[in-house]
Amino acid sequence: MSWTTERAKVASLSRSRNSDDPDLVAARTNLRVARIEDYIERVVNAAPPLTPEQRDRIAALLRPASANE
Repeated sequence: MSWTTERAKVASLSRSRNSDDPDLVAARTNLRVARIEDYIERVVNAAPPLTPEQRDRIAALLRPASANE
């Protein structure tokens, strides 16, 4: 789903729901994730080809850090 669809869902829910409503909270989270996905896709498409090491470093940014690091 596109981030604009998620934005419309947030707008619709925010008219009739409290800010702590679980559906509205989930919709806001989904909107944030959709915006991040869109941004990453645009950046990756504009970037030169990456080496496997570069891809691994970038992917590590998306993985949670362990408590030992």
